[in-house]
Amino acid sequence: MRKPKIVILGAGYGGLMTTVRLQKHLGVNEADIVLVNKHDYHYETTWLHEASAGTLHHDKVRYDIRDVIDRSKVDFVQASVEQIDKENKKVILDNGELDYDYLVIALGGEPETFGIKGLKEYAFGIVNVNSSRLLREHIEYQFATYSTEEEKNDNRLTIVVGGAGFTGVEFLGELTNRIPELCHEYDVDFHKVKIICVEAAPTVLPGFDQELVDYAVSQLERKGVEFRIGTAIKECTPDGIFVAKGEEEPYEIKAGTVVWAAGVRGNSVIERSGFEAMRGRVKVQPDLRAPGYEDVFIIGDSSLVINEEINRPYPPTAQIAMQQGELTARNLAALIRNKQDLEEFKFDNKGTVCSLGEHDAIGVVFGKKLTGTSASFMKKVVDNRSLFMIGGAGLVLKKGKFNVF
Repeated sequence: MRKPKIVILGAGYGGLMTTVRLQKHLGVNEADIVLVNKHDYHYETTWLHEASAGTLHHDKVRYDIRDVIDRSKVDFVQASVEQIDKENKKVILDNGELDYDYLVIALGGEPETFGIKGLKEYAFGIVNVNSSRLLREHIEYQFATYSTEEEKNDNRLTIVVGGAGFTGVEFLGELTNRIPELCHEYDVDFHKVKIICVEAAPTVLPGFDQELVDYAVSQLERKGVEFRIGTAIKECTPDGIFVAKGEEEPYEIKAGTVVWAAGVRGNSVIERSGFEAMRGRVKVQPDLRAPGYEDVFIIGDSSLVINEEINRPYPPTAQIAMQQGELTARNLAALIRNKQDLEEFKFDNKGTVCSLGEHDAIGVVFGKKLTGTSASFMKKVVDNRSLFMIGGAGLVLKKGKFNVF
């Protein structure tokens, strides 16, 4: 009798969690499991801001997929997904095709530029390992060039961060730690450096407790960050950005580095494959299956789950993706065993912690507000817990964060 074939697309938080849980739930004779990923490594998306600023080496944020999967139960295919043929139950890859009986789409998100002119061409993103390396090297290049050029161009030392959400604020925290080191390394006057954060929304960290937001803003301002809130980027150019507040006439901010950290959408493969979606995100059923497809699960950044308490979608976070992966693995095991009653997804919010640099953070953990070193400690606990859930104690010892104070 032919074994059913489960194909999992993407080895991010959701896809990898589905895989490692599924290999525990199912015996080797119950199903064929195939994991597809563009790279042969998984990277911790929530650590990319550190690699981008240069406070953490880029190799520290990634680990080999083959180190955490059971290769007797899971086949790993390194390929890029181009399209999903839902009617014929095939996945079109850049190097071939895969058929499936059950499919898990966990391809992760993509930057959303909202059509702002020049962002794709001239702004740096905190998107993956290589984009983080590029950003770090560019900032270092600007400092090195400034220190050696005869006619100093102070604009080289201006860094604009577009977006004061989670990613933007965490990157600012790391950047304020890194800048003094760069100034010392390249003999640059610290007072020449400008860090400007531009946010179109009326507040920093929308949705966060206001007391914690005020703490974060004051800590970052104390370290030299200038916030321009309620101010939208209208255009990005090779020389900087044009911004405007409300209906005001746009004005220019000249900068050697522009970082875009203000938007994430679902994966474009979703739309290319004909799923009904909003900005690449599919409003999934309570059991995380795509509407109309009993054999397709969509999790992570490309899924849209409504928080019924506020009637708004949950933000696409690693915590949600991992919980979705755990549920999807259990539901797939149930389907393989011909059980039709599937579990529904209920998000269990363990808390949220936003880093402000090596020894500072804000957060709400189990309902309690934290700031400073205690919040920073919890951030590292959260990071290590993520590693443990995927790869156990061995992965924590290899990649974990232990410099807690």
